[in-house]
Amino acid sequence: MDVNERIAARVRNLRAERGYTLDALAERSGVSRSMISLVERGESSPTASVLDKLAAGLGVTLAALFEDEVRAEAASPLARHGAQPVWQDPASGYVRRNVSPPGYPSAIQLVAVEFPPGKRVAYDGASRDVEFDQQVWVVEGVMEVTVGSAVWRLEPGDCLAMQLDKPIAYRNPGRKPARYLVALASVSHPASTRNR
Repeated sequence: MDVNERIAARVRNLRAERGYTLDALAERSGVSRSMISLVERGESSPTASVLDKLAAGLGVTLAALFEDEVRAEAASPLARHGAQPVWQDPASGYVRRNVSPPGYPSAIQLVAVEFPPGKRVAYDGASRDVEFDQQVWVVEGVMEVTVGSAVWRLEPGDCLAMQLDKPIAYRNPGRKPARYLVALASVSHPASTRNR
């Protein structure tokens, strides 16, 4: 299945599972009804920012929009490299690969990213019904990650942990592509440790 067809099916099915109309998802996500309709028909190549807003409105991670529909009881714990969905952001050109086995019951999702030099992508930190933690581990190159108002420069081997509750921007200030791994998990934090 083409990646845009996969995204279309996932958005359509997740919206139906939640009982949202196009208007309801538009209100929850901040994405126009017409854009959602185009995405669901596979007639648009949405940017990472648009997909992140849709994911937030649906209460899932961005990575979840690239998965095939697989029932948990039928899901394999193994995701072969050749079967892992790959997608390229039409705005920044960054390439993401969903590494984790689709549909397998796990609280963790892994995504491998190759980010072109001089490019930037920003997510507005839309509110989500589920809290997600994220860690970014740089394998090669340099990345600048802005979380809220804090800017972090990450070099090979550096790992940054964050919650997906603030605006986040990624920028490759270097002249070579950067490669990094993103680990995502849905987590409940006790109120006393949430803001440490």
